[in-house]
Amino acid sequence: MRNTIRNFVTSPTFSGTLLLVAAIIALLWANSAFLGSYEALKNLPISIAVLALDKPLEAWVNDFFMAIFFLLVGLELKREILTGELSNPRGASLAIFAALGGMIFPALIFAGFNMGGVGAAGWGIPMATDIAFAVGVLSLLGARVPVALKIFLIALAVVDDMGAVIVIAIFYTSKLDPLMLGAVAVVYAALWGLNVARVKILPVYLLLGLVLWYVVYKSGLHATIAGVLLASSIPMQKETHQPLEQLESWLKKPVNFLIMPIFALFNAGIPIAAASSGGVNQITTGVFLGLLLGKPVGITFFSWVAVRLGLAQLPKGVTWSMMFGVAILGGIGFTMALFIANLAFKGNTVLLETAKLGILGASFLMALLGFTWLYFATKQGKPESLPQDEI
Repeated sequence: MRNTIRNFVTSPTFSGTLLLVAAIIALLWANSAFLGSYEALKNLPISIAVLALDKPLEAWVNDFFMAIFFLLVGLELKREILTGELSNPRGASLAIFAALGGMIFPALIFAGFNMGGVGAAGWGIPMATDIAFAVGVLSLLGARVPVALKIFLIALAVVDDMGAVIVIAIFYTSKLDPLMLGAVAVVYAALWGLNVARVKILPVYLLLGLVLWYVVYKSGLHATIAGVLLASSIPMQKETHQPLEQLESWLKKPVNFLIMPIFALFNAGIPIAAASSGGVNQITTGVFLGLLLGKPVGITFFSWVAVRLGLAQLPKGVTWSMMFGVAILGGIGFTMALFIANLAFKGNTVLLETAKLGILGASFLMALLGFTWLYFATKQGKPESLPQDEI
């Protein structure tokens, strides 16, 4: 029994469950008589005078804690590119095409409802997939899911995250400070200097990483970009993967079991009655349909085209029905979608809350639909695949 509990607590299922519980707590808290205490916690001022940093607690969560989340994403991405699924051109191409479709279609759907309107800046919101939540749902199906399908979902989510990072860096940055951008370049060059010199002492990289976070934040780029930059500079040996895998191992538990639930607690709490009466329902509709329709259709269609043209191939043992189930799970936006919504509608509570309403509604629905679809698609004795010449 003790081993069973330990295995559950350290599994992707538990991290996804924890994320869901944190979101439910936030929703209940924000829609109770204690809304005032919830807002007071989010707006609790925390300052570091010597660094001229004065931000509410929610901003520290979104800017600093999420930089650590993006550090882990960057490490996973680097490992996948160098030695993982993305190092195989055929495997990588399927994930890349799938991710592209899963970003383009939702953005177009959102733009169709909001082009030229007050919510136009939110086009990037439904583009992202929540890797922890999606993998957590898939893990609930246990051994009936082919290992290759799990690997594809992770590769898809990693490429999707990379796309989200690029979108954030290019489209969701504030006014840039040339002097601080120069400082970013200097610190980043120093990190790569350590890498080239084969320095493998992680604390040295992490200390410079803190400096990098500060100058990135002051430069006008979003502070979380520092996490990805730092990750790219961490050395990785082909045989042992040290020290990249060591840092990745250190970060997984605090990110999955602490940082992401805290992020959900601070960002998923919306007063539903107020959000649904905001008078800008095209934002909610655009986000909801972008995730509900754009994600599964975009991922499946682009994957089919890539396979049909011979640019990619389905993973071994994976059927098109399973692929569509994973595409549905791709519609779980949650963490990344909430994060981009905060950037798109920063300072506008009404627009932000209506966007969050679409994110939460679609994410919970897609988790349920994805689980149900895959439960039947992976049912033993009922193969779901179609001959590729009939697709």
